[in-house]
Amino acid sequence: MTVDVRAAARRPLHLALGGALVVATALIPSAESVAADQTSEVTLPYTCPFPSGPEKVEVAVKAVLPVSARTEETIRPGDVSVDVSLARSALAQFTALEAATLSAVAELTVRNTVGEHTADASWQQLEAPAVPLPPEGEDEDGVVLTATGDVPTVAFGSPGRATIAPAALSLTLASFTEDGAPTTPPELTVVCERADDEERPLAEITVRDSVGPTTPAPTPDAPDTPVPGEDDAAEPPAKPDRPAPGLDPDAHRRIDDLTEARLEALDDPDPGSCPIEIPPEWVMTTAETYAAGYANAVKLDGAAALGPAFMKVVLNKRYINDSCASTVDVTSEVEFEYEGKRQLPPTKATFLSYGFMPTTATMVLEQVGPPAVVQTHTVTNTPTYPEESTVTAQLSMRLYDVKVNGVPLDVGPDCRTERPFEQVLKGYGQSYPPAGYLVATGGNLTGYAHIPPFKGCGVGENLDPLFTSAISSVGKKADNYTKMTQAPLCVATNPDGPDCPPKVPKPER
Repeated sequence: MTVDVRAAARRPLHLALGGALVVATALIPSAESVAADQTSEVTLPYTCPFPSGPEKVEVAVKAVLPVSARTEETIRPGDVSVDVSLARSALAQFTALEAATLSAVAELTVRNTVGEHTADASWQQLEAPAVPLPPEGEDEDGVVLTATGDVPTVAFGSPGRATIAPAALSLTLASFTEDGAPTTPPELTVVCERADDEERPLAEITVRDSVGPTTPAPTPDAPDTPVPGEDDAAEPPAKPDRPAPGLDPDAHRRIDDLTEARLEALDDPDPGSCPIEIPPEWVMTTAETYAAGYANAVKLDGAAALGPAFMKVVLNKRYINDSCASTVDVTSEVEFEYEGKRQLPPTKATFLSYGFMPTTATMVLEQVGPPAVVQTHTVTNTPTYPEESTVTAQLSMRLYDVKVNGVPLDVGPDCRTERPFEQVLKGYGQSYPPAGYLVATGGNLTGYAHIPPFKGCGVGENLDPLFTSAISSVGKKADNYTKMTQAPLCVATNPDGPDCPPKVPKPER
């Protein structure tokens, strides 16, 4: 799974790590602004290498930031501006080109620190509109370029005093003539460094401990999520017999080959810096999505509709970059939710029990134990970036409102599988070009499950053997095929994005 879920067409953020910890705190720039109660500002001296020689440049950074936050709470700097003051001597190369105006795109490296943890984020694509250049011979001191734009979020995983401090600055300066045409050359890029070593953060934030990450609540005006009716019981979903359209047919083989290479690298007595595990506080975020699909009941020769299931996702609980084997392994977590309960919505289905007896039942899949785990394995030295995702959930099946040949059958309030069972679904995809299943963009997941025997069924008579023989798997064989379609993620830090509120996908058979 990739960390950057801004758009499917963008290159995933697979981190290249050397001896120093270089971590992405950026996830999804958006128009959202975290409630803040301080306007922070700091002015710093920089040295920029212009063609005419090094120039002293004064840079003022402003942003609206909270005074305090909880651990793992998403913080978005708001109203960000970077004022770059250029002296007349720094403008000589532009006036020599007969430039009349000057604009800029700034990229500011920002160092986020709490306790012993430090990570650099890049505030990119901060744009400064064109300003007129003063004519030669006048007494103006120079120009001020004001760059603004949306910047990445940050979340601190440890309590304490956190700081956000500007570091390196890159400027791409564009000059234009009086008639609006670009000069020749049209641009100049300079990489500036701090001119002093004094620690002057933009802001200090008190980070208080909290129980866990803040997960966004379902949106009230989200699409309707009707409970599938009896008509949804239909033919079983077709099992895949070919790769998804556009998916590299060798992607699965390459994943297997790189997995072996990774294991060999781990056995190396001198592994160097491989693999490196990224602290979750730097990459973890929350998201929402829906999934819907069908599950075969082999013995009943039919399929039950599943969902649409609302899922709350915590991305990047664990992030391991193994540059030796060119792989990235990510672990995320999923909680199902329906009317405040950890379950999928109830679904009704009609089957032919034992091949001739029409049976209708309402089925509920309840999530038990820890959150479902999403493990994603990505190969980074292949141009397509093949990716394998495995979703593992612990579920319990409960039945009620049962009718046999139209006659109600009282199964009691606790007719369920005698123990939880494991549902494992897999998806395969690639990033370039986007195809198949990717956690961020969704797609189809398929797998099998073993349904245990039933217990607690019946009032006045033991109906456990009836449902066990009609529904449960034979022995321990996982023979009930499931196909789920996941919608793209609606990520908490991008509530105005095209995938928010989360959409209900159309399930595929």
